[in-house]
Amino acid sequence: MDFNFLGMQGVNSWWGLLAAIASIVIVDIVLAGDNAVVIAMAVKKLPPKERLIGITLGAGAAVVLRVILTFFAAQLMQLSFVKLVGGALILWIAVKLLLQGIEDSSGEGSKKEAYSIWQAIWLIMIADVTMSTDNVLAVAGASKGSLALLLFGLGLSIPLVVFTSSLLSKLMDRYPIILYIGAAVLGRVGGEMMISDLYVTSYYKAPHWLDIFVQVFFAVGVLAVGYLIKRIKKGRMSN
Repeated sequence: MDFNFLGMQGVNSWWGLLAAIASIVIVDIVLAGDNAVVIAMAVKKLPPKERLIGITLGAGAAVVLRVILTFFAAQLMQLSFVKLVGGALILWIAVKLLLQGIEDSSGEGSKKEAYSIWQAIWLIMIADVTMSTDNVLAVAGASKGSLALLLFGLGLSIPLVVFTSSLLSKLMDRYPIILYIGAAVLGRVGGEMMISDLYVTSYYKAPHWLDIFVQVFFAVGVLAVGYLIKRIKKGRMSN
């Protein structure tokens, strides 16, 4: 059977179509984790009744932006500083969400202005677009050039991310250590993006051990910076 109507040149059997769909599902499952961590941390300060709304709207808006990003992803990957700046932005978001989570867990967040659902959605969108260039390319590759399968893959990421981030946000309430693990994961992602930027790799191709070291360094660094900022804030309040 010819599947050219799906834009899949060269796929002429149901097995080929099922293999493409299975690849997309696996890619979505594997890549949903980092995005779910961002969303779970972003909605942690929201009231429980608003969390699902924030998660759904944030994930939905992020997927719309991913569809738009798809048409520019390959070109963006060829530009220097894109992943370097994006990685730095992810590190900033990781520290920001970590501090917000700590304040919320300690009860200090209630002393400040209420955390808005739109603030959570904005952070989710910024982080997702920043992290999604590689993800979009992976789904696009698994889609074999088919726009229909690409949209299927991007659409499938919504329920996967919504379910995973809902579970994580609940676990963060019960086990605050997960908040720190999530911040470290985002630090790792930010470090990985920065060291793989085209500008960096054009001058120096990092060996595998250095790549791992940078990821660990930024994972620990996010926690250390969050701790230092928290100590400085406490010192100012005590004075």
